[in-house]
Amino acid sequence: MEYISNNVEETKRIAAGFAKELKSGDVLCMYGNLGAGKTAFVQGLARGLGIDEPITSPTFTIVNEYQGDMPLYHFDVYRIGDSEEMYEIGYEEYVYGDGISVIEWAELIEDILPESRYSVTIIKDDTNDDYRKIIIEKVRE
Repeated sequence: MEYISNNVEETKRIAAGFAKELKSGDVLCMYGNLGAGKTAFVQGLARGLGIDEPITSPTFTIVNEYQGDMPLYHFDVYRIGDSEEMYEIGYEEYVYGDGISVIEWAELIEDILPESRYSVTIIKDDTNDDYRKIIIEKVRE
């Protein structure tokens, strides 16, 4: 699936709509440069999952947990040294648990990602600050 967003609110609407398709145990791996809109996408997902609290990037805490229609586990692994660190924070309990796991900077822990997952790539246009191409793909069913 490919979407075009022309502002942050559109990005959130796209994500909220996509959230309706998710089921317990799904994992979304987020790809995109700094400032591409990964956290805005997660904010929209949370809205779609009935989560009302503010969603912030867990840059320093690595994972934030939110409760809604189903749990949302939001990872930001930008500061992870290696995949081993993920096991220390309980990665498997989250990713193979009963909620939705979203992993920003997933390419940094590619070796431990589940085989079945969604890949969400957000591409920012250098000539238009508001434009985003959002590509959502299912990886291995």
